[in-house]
Amino acid sequence: MTASSTSEQLRLLAVHAHPDDESSKGAATMAMYAANGVEVMVATCTDGSRGDIQNPAMEDAPHPKRDMAGARRLEMANAAAVLGIRQRWLGFVDSGLPEGDPLPALPPGCFALQPLERATAPLVRLVRDFKPQVIISYDENGGYPHPDHIMAHKVAVEAFEAAGDPARYPGIGEPWQPSKLYYDRAFSPERFRALHFALEEAGLQSPYAERLAAWLEADAEGHTPPAAAHQTTTQIDCGDFFGKRDEALKTHKTQIDPVGFFFAVSSDFQRTVWPWEDYTLIQSKVESELPEKDLFAGIR
Repeated sequence: MTASSTSEQLRLLAVHAHPDDESSKGAATMAMYAANGVEVMVATCTDGSRGDIQNPAMEDAPHPKRDMAGARRLEMANAAAVLGIRQRWLGFVDSGLPEGDPLPALPPGCFALQPLERATAPLVRLVRDFKPQVIISYDENGGYPHPDHIMAHKVAVEAFEAAGDPARYPGIGEPWQPSKLYYDRAFSPERFRALHFALEEAGLQSPYAERLAAWLEADAEGHTPPAAAHQTTTQIDCGDFFGKRDEALKTHKTQIDPVGFFFAVSSDFQRTVWPWEDYTLIQSKVESELPEKDLFAGIR
């Protein structure tokens, strides 16, 4: 079955590694589409149980110390309510972010160590049940190289390619072929560069200087870093929902410092300079003209 054979109800599925990722990547896009009648679903791959407390104000909170997964489940429910979206847990255990040299082995049974088909099966079931025309996830690097983000990328691509094939993942729902697959570009250099120079022109301190310097740093032989693997094809004008994004982020109290990096520049300033969230169209079963301003271009 294909998307074109259904009613005109539009459905968007975002695949994320942990609770809080949905609020830091594409949240304003989801809130905007939800407010305009699109059914929006977040698939959260892991329970977030191995996340550290990132907010100094929560360091002595008893609940996350006793039950981090339970605390983050409550945070996720609050964020979904703010954004006006639905959410499903895929049921895997957080892999944690290994640190050290050499890096330690990942914990047995974690999401990143699952065989691909086992990790993808719950997402295929969700795709066949929810029937999204559009799926969003991370690029091959996971947006940043956390093992769970890289695995979330792999299962999103696998589900996009397999969910419509009756010979693959049999017995877990009627086949459904999504129409478009996008990679999120929440941390696009273009956006940070535009904000950085706009802040400097306004005589304000930029929190992005160090990040930009790292991106632009040449090696000892003078070679600059290669261009990004994926360029923006699609910009969603969702600046009016940056406030919802920030509100959703702040519900993740264990992970988000309300006076930290995400809030160093006001939503109003960001909306003036860069009122978009950026995506790359990776696969499409429909025709649309690039650049796009709508994830459902070619489907509506």
